[in-house]
Amino acid sequence: MIDAHHHLWDLGKVSYPWLEAKGVARFFGDPSPIQRNYLLTEFREHAKVEGFRASVHVQVGAADPFDEAKWIDSVAQANPDWPLVQVVYSDLTSPTVESDLDLIQKIPSVRGVRQIVGRSSEEDSKSGTNELLSSAAFRNGLIELGKRNLSFDLQLTPELIVQAAKVMSSAPDTKIALCHAGSPADRSAHGLEKWSSDLRLLSDMDNIFCKLSGLGMFDHNWTENSIAPIVNECIQQFGPSRCMFGSNFPVDSLYSDYSSLIKAYRNIISKFASELVFDKTARDFYNIN
Repeated sequence: MIDAHHHLWDLGKVSYPWLEAKGVARFFGDPSPIQRNYLLTEFREHAKVEGFRASVHVQVGAADPFDEAKWIDSVAQANPDWPLVQVVYSDLTSPTVESDLDLIQKIPSVRGVRQIVGRSSEEDSKSGTNELLSSAAFRNGLIELGKRNLSFDLQLTPELIVQAAKVMSSAPDTKIALCHAGSPADRSAHGLEKWSSDLRLLSDMDNIFCKLSGLGMFDHNWTENSIAPIVNECIQQFGPSRCMFGSNFPVDSLYSDYSSLIKAYRNIISKFASELVFDKTARDFYNIN
């Protein structure tokens, strides 16, 4: 089994400004319980009990993304019994994008790039990240990733799905993983109906996959019953061969322990689909041996 989306951090080795800021609420809530080191040893302790034996680390806003990438690679090299690959940050709009990617691809554990497109309406209004969808350079960067056999992790909000679909269609040769099922924050019947309808624009593209992850960020009191419609809709639209499970730990540890999270997903996902969602999809997508 492979956890296709989690984070690690060592605050003594890599700086994370958002994580180190005290008394600042984030779109997912109060980060204070996770403002400490979260290392592979702790992650493995909980994941291994549930049958996981490999994982995908996703960049998480380091002050120096290259420092983060090098540190994660050192963790991967030091733990050969736990295959660990990573999705790193790179600015696809940079005029030096090709040389930046050349440097990144020298790191053995790198499989793809995440440049966040959407976090929440409030945070995007400050960061301007959703302006990436209007950038020709960003489109070209996406295409460049495909040429290099690098994937792209797409994090956005439901309001951006329609626009993002148009942009993603320009890079049909780039494998794209939609993070957190597109972050459906509005869990009302109307909100989920709109999310589901727009999601079809992404699921209709064969190169776009879906991560069943991070659903607790917008529903801190989630239950198996409350997330089941979202999980089932994603599997119905993308098919189990294009869906993969990700814990989003330690962020989602704010709302659940690891075992409870896995139990809920196991109960929702059919036995037929489990091997794909919990293993094969991520193994093939991220080329994990």
